[in-house]
Amino acid sequence: MKLGIASDHGGYELKKEFAAKLKAEGHEVVDFGPNTLDAGDDYPDYVIPLARAVAAGQVERGIACCGSGVGACIAVNKVKGARAALVHDHFSAHQGVEDDDMNIICLGGRIVGPSVAWEIVQVFLASKFTHAERHSRRVNKVKAVEAER
Repeated sequence: MKLGIASDHGGYELKKEFAAKLKAEGHEVVDFGPNTLDAGDDYPDYVIPLARAVAAGQVERGIACCGSGVGACIAVNKVKGARAALVHDHFSAHQGVEDDDMNIICLGGRIVGPSVAWEIVQVFLASKFTHAERHSRRVNKVKAVEAER
């Protein structure tokens, strides 16, 4: 799978670890930065280009990490076509994809330990949108709101 990944300083270590593990598993990883740890960086500079790439189909899914995951989630959801959620549990990781067609997962580098976060990412990547009528109907309602902007 072709994946995008981005962070700020608060999610930098998680991003770095995930990028290496994803590549080792055979995924193609596009790293939207940052390339170095800088306590003064700003998550929008990295996660918004990631969200744009997901929405444009340049990458299949995205992983956005910041200190809490909240800022990254707010930022990426401003991009039309990005469907992101802040996820700290296994159920939400698969349910968000299966029912809501989530295409970006947001994680807090200071909230969830790296082992649990890695398990959550694996669940996210293994999950598929069900295309069940009720779920497609709901996703289409969200897309209709995006079209109003």
